[in-house]
Amino acid sequence: MVKQQTRYSRLANITKLINTKLELREVLEDVVTAISEEIVQCDSVGIYLPQADGKFRGYVGKPEIINGMTLDMHVIETEFDLLAKEVIETQKTIYIPDTSKDDRPDPRAVEGFKIKSLLVLPISYENELFGLVFLFDYGIPMNLTEEEIQTVEAYVNMAGVAIRNASNLTRKENLIAEKQLLLDLTRELSMCSSMQQVIDKCFFYVGKVLKNPNIGVHLLDPLVEKAIKPASLSRDSDWTEEDWKNTHNMLGIDSANDPVFQEVIGTKKPLLIPKVLEDERPNHDACLKFGIKGMFMLPLVAMGEVLGALAIVELEEYELTIPESDIQLAQSIADATASTLSNLLYMEKQEVIIEERTSEIIDKHKELERVVTELEQLSREKELILNSAGDGLFGIGLDGKITFCNPASESILGYETGELIGKPYHIIFKGNKTQHQTSPYSEGDQKFFKKDNSSLCVEYVISLIKEGDTVHGEVVTFKDITERKQMEEEIKYLAYYDSLTKLPNRVRLYETLNQALIDAQVSKQKVAVLFLDLDRFKLINDSLGHSYGDLLLRDVAARLSASIPKGAIVSRQGGDEFTIVLPNIKSEQEVLKAVKQVTDSFFKPFSLKENEVYVKTSIGISLFPEDGDTAEDLIKNADAAMYKSKEISGTYFHFFESEMTNRTLESIKLENALYKALDKDELVIYYQPQIDSKNNTIIGAEALLRWVHPTEGMISPVDFIPIAEDTGLIVPIGKWVLVNACKQLKEWHMQGYSFMSMSVNLSGRQFEEDNLVSMIKDILAESKLPPACLHIELTENQIIKNTEITIKKMKQLKDLGVNIAIDDFGTGYSSLGYLKNFPIDALKIDRSFVQDLEKDVDDAAITNTIITLAQNLNLNVIAEGVETKEQLEFLLSKGCSIMQGYYFSKPIEAQELAKRYLYSKEQ
Repeated sequence: MVKQQTRYSRLANITKLINTKLELREVLEDVVTAISEEIVQCDSVGIYLPQADGKFRGYVGKPEIINGMTLDMHVIETEFDLLAKEVIETQKTIYIPDTSKDDRPDPRAVEGFKIKSLLVLPISYENELFGLVFLFDYGIPMNLTEEEIQTVEAYVNMAGVAIRNASNLTRKENLIAEKQLLLDLTRELSMCSSMQQVIDKCFFYVGKVLKNPNIGVHLLDPLVEKAIKPASLSRDSDWTEEDWKNTHNMLGIDSANDPVFQEVIGTKKPLLIPKVLEDERPNHDACLKFGIKGMFMLPLVAMGEVLGALAIVELEEYELTIPESDIQLAQSIADATASTLSNLLYMEKQEVIIEERTSEIIDKHKELERVVTELEQLSREKELILNSAGDGLFGIGLDGKITFCNPASESILGYETGELIGKPYHIIFKGNKTQHQTSPYSEGDQKFFKKDNSSLCVEYVISLIKEGDTVHGEVVTFKDITERKQMEEEIKYLAYYDSLTKLPNRVRLYETLNQALIDAQVSKQKVAVLFLDLDRFKLINDSLGHSYGDLLLRDVAARLSASIPKGAIVSRQGGDEFTIVLPNIKSEQEVLKAVKQVTDSFFKPFSLKENEVYVKTSIGISLFPEDGDTAEDLIKNADAAMYKSKEISGTYFHFFESEMTNRTLESIKLENALYKALDKDELVIYYQPQIDSKNNTIIGAEALLRWVHPTEGMISPVDFIPIAEDTGLIVPIGKWVLVNACKQLKEWHMQGYSFMSMSVNLSGRQFEEDNLVSMIKDILAESKLPPACLHIELTENQIIKNTEITIKKMKQLKDLGVNIAIDDFGTGYSSLGYLKNFPIDALKIDRSFVQDLEKDVDDAAITNTIITLAQNLNLNVIAEGVETKEQLEFLLSKGCSIMQGYYFSKPIEAQELAKRYLYSKEQ
């Protein structure tokens, strides 16, 4: 009894350590101590953890030194230790009481330590192997009992929990580190002023993630459409940039004809080639010249356009391997880089054009200078040159009057032929000209005045007309740069303003907000940041089209601009997201007043090409300095508060609270766990019986998805189904539900219950898949299930998105023999007119109408109307959410007999349903 209490005390102590200590080694040392104290006849206890090379190395144990070596010098090699190999493969405990009669243990260890008996246990949790535990003697057999082995297994299980917790913590830390890395990258890119700075930042972060410095970038030539050329090489690369570019030129590598480049550009997806010489796509000559063994390519894509590609090459290992998580993170870095490069590439192209134009002016000026020196001797040639020159040219005498001019100057300045001669020069310069220059000089971005007194932007050069040392006057050559100035202003506008809404963009927002924060620090006032997201915007885009969505965004921008207080700024973040900055805030009441003005502006409908739509907005609010002292933190926290507004129905705005950022992290963790849930068999199907209440017999069941998380327990579909929809995981998960629900129904049929049917919900994403009908056909064929037994349930909102395609797909399902029901009928946005057009078999009355049948006359009337409508259209009708006898009797009295709900049964597992409703009928 005392021994048992001691064991429980040890287990409790280890549990406490797991919950309070983050240091894995300390916990595992306590596990070893507990085992050694429990199994006193054992001479050695050791815990071995897996290494990257597949071997297991000693981590903690007793004694710490064996045969003159510390435990971490001991390595388990499965090619010699067949016992360890078997434990790893089976994840089962193996006890060998007499090693002389068993050839599985490593003979070297048996001989070296004189081992007579040996116990090997796997450290595992939920079928995941974390390590091995070895117990052995030094010549005297341990003679372990089954109870002692089970005791050791209990301690080893605690070790598995500790290692699993440490692994989870490491994963969480990696997730946070990745998010911080992307935030750091975005901040640093926003401060870059040149393409090389942007590329260097990209090289640094990609190299950091992939642990590989051999990175090169190939970019679009700004002057040659769609020509991608080697642009820059990481300074840490094994090659120099000059040799790298020269080798490309020598080999004549053309991205337009290179299969690897074309695949990356065409698919706009990353490409990993582990062994280049075993793949026909890479240029093998180039790979051999550069010494490339493996290759990883990342596309640089901005606004849907490919700007180039990053090439990361392996020069050492024969095979290049990169974890999927690193690939995704590297692509995120490339996407952020591409967005910044897009603006800089456009600017560079314009700068090259401007530089060429300026060079042209200088060249023409030099040419005209040469002409002017020959004016007196070559009067006829002078006249020809003056008349043919495209740029303006005129002479000024010592008295300040114009002595000659060419037709171009008269045309540019709006004068008739000869009208300028004899006029004072100041009618053109208006005081801008500096007199008595002793040498030629030029001016840029100056104004000349035309005959009608309007101005134009010019660049001009003034040179002296000299004969020997005597000055006879000056000659002015000028070029109209009005169009170029307009182009420069347009470039500046595009860099700071959104082209669709004309509002300031994200770059301009950050500049404005940063300045507002500086002013607020000086004046000791507050700054408020409002983050807005339009509700149901995606539905408008999907149902009416993107042109309507663009009209809505422009109208929203206009209303927001009109509703914000004086001094505030509204900008578009992207998509349907807007940000409002309220500077110089003295109290929270000022913020609430501004929020009311914004929300009031959404009360009236928006008119989109004679279509009226009502749109609301969800708002998140953060305040300086309480919620952050940088623009980045304030916008991020306002974004988190906005999601709180979306979560709670009927609310328009929320102020930021610190736990909101924690909720965002929880959402990320839940999304990551959902990616693995299907592979780890964490998803299960519950079945809710469908009852014919006329005779109180079961006729079928509805398949309902549930997620049993290993640590969080049962997670509500309300929490994970929206994530599955957003990420696209709903497609493979939905297929899994269909396959397993059909298998279960077929199993019941084979047991003699062929009257049973199965109802399965299809999501909007599933219904849009091109292969939906063929997939259902294959599932029915594989399960050998009669199609009429499968009832597909769709919501009203799903089937009205694209009426023509929807009808076609529904008819194809009907041609298979499948039944179609409209789920949650009466709660959607459609009209009753679709009922006569769509090939449906049944209507399901939503639980929201059934719940208050006894108390709400409106719900009773709606329910009665739906039943009557279904009967008149020869459709079946099913009531959901039946919970009371009064509800049952009301529905029966109106002619609805097929029901499901908690009055009969909550959703239960297949075995429980069969036990209650099928097997019980035979007794």
